[in-house]
Amino acid sequence: MKILGIGVDVIKNKRIEKLIGKKDFIKRTFGKNEVKFAKKKFDKINYFAKRFAAKEAFVKSLGTGFRNHLNLKDIEILNDKIGKPYYLRSKKITNIIIKRFKIKNFSIFLSISDEKDYSVAFTILQTR
Repeated sequence: MKILGIGVDVIKNKRIEKLIGKKDFIKRTFGKNEVKFAKKKFDKINYFAKRFAAKEAFVKSLGTGFRNHLNLKDIEILNDKIGKPYYLRSKKITNIIIKRFKIKNFSIFLSISDEKDYSVAFTILQTR
């Protein structure tokens, strides 16, 4: 196994709170699954802030940023049955990784956390 990239991002939760109030921010930034699960969350600001940070950490792990028609909405963060966050491996994301690193088998690891004022995400992209 070889690490292909790592990414980390920290965001001030107030920034997301302000953006949520802007027209179409959630619709342009988050996938259907993320919006659906947000409805069940008490603290929507921290929920969206953690996911925003995870999207930024992911593109940093790619080493490309948002290029080649990759946008925030393409990257979805879900949780498994016990609450562990993970990136939804869509066809688009898979193809970008395969093309960028010339590999077929890979793993993506994600850790997210938040406090009152900040949210943080850390991503590791590696071969299998």
